[in-house]
Amino acid sequence: MDEPVSITIDETLEGTRLDMLLVSRHPERSRTSIQKAIDGGCATINGEPGKSGIRLELGDEVIYNLPDELPKAPLQAEEIPLDILYEDDAILAINKPAGLVVHPAAGNQSGTLVSGLLFREPEGFASVGEDADRPGIVHRLDKDTSGVLVIARTPEAHAALKQSFQERKVDKIYLTIAQGHFKEAFDAIDAPIARDPKNRQRMAVLPDGREALTKYRVIAEEHGMSLLQVRLYTGRTHQIRVHLSHIGHPVLGDGLYGGPRKWAPFSCPRQMLHAWKLALPHPVTGERVVFTAPTPQDFRQNLEIFAQNTDLEGLAQ
Repeated sequence: MDEPVSITIDETLEGTRLDMLLVSRHPERSRTSIQKAIDGGCATINGEPGKSGIRLELGDEVIYNLPDELPKAPLQAEEIPLDILYEDDAILAINKPAGLVVHPAAGNQSGTLVSGLLFREPEGFASVGEDADRPGIVHRLDKDTSGVLVIARTPEAHAALKQSFQERKVDKIYLTIAQGHFKEAFDAIDAPIARDPKNRQRMAVLPDGREALTKYRVIAEEHGMSLLQVRLYTGRTHQIRVHLSHIGHPVLGDGLYGGPRKWAPFSCPRQMLHAWKLALPHPVTGERVVFTAPTPQDFRQNLEIFAQNTDLEGLAQ
């Protein structure tokens, strides 16, 4: 790690994003690594922690100190079972099980979905996308969230899918079980999300966070728990978990955000969150395609508790 660098923003730099400023100063580093370093607290603006997307103003003082990049281990192809929901020449739709990490990261260099993709098609996925550590990946699910994930098989499909997500042309519908009784059967949670400055492992609702919009519908209630259908309109890290915890209804089994780990008669081996449906324009034809991921056994057991007094036909299939 070198000495801290100080930059005073002049007319030529005014309006530049913080991450892009650092990328321009360090072209040898990827934008992703720069953003991770900023998230880790490597940069301040006028003495306050910086954020990647903030636009710099005239006279701002930026001080940063990029940590040294650790040498990356080469990606490993591993024989990992993949539950394929759909595939063609452009995309794969996968039902990701809980416990499977999507791509390599600190503490998870092997045993990832990416490793399974590389084993399945060693030549096909290696060069798909801008990030060599995430070939084919355009969105992700948390390790302990199950459900549908769409993977790009070509660079062209990757670019088209990425654009669809950025332009919010993708419908993302989840099923989850949350603690407590909801006063409203239908409602929206519109609250900005950023990394929690007190705990870097968590996200939090903060005034200066990024826009985040979640809408939910209560399907059923039993034994102090509510079954929800949730639609994401943005794609922030841990968004559903953060938003539901923020309004006092944490996800069952989600200890990081205050969800109960024991709640009879429910089983909570992990956070009860399942990416149920994904609808998006096909990256080649432009036609709307819809993928549905069957609920896994641990989630289905809990659905049966609600099903005693509620019509849940189709949800447990």
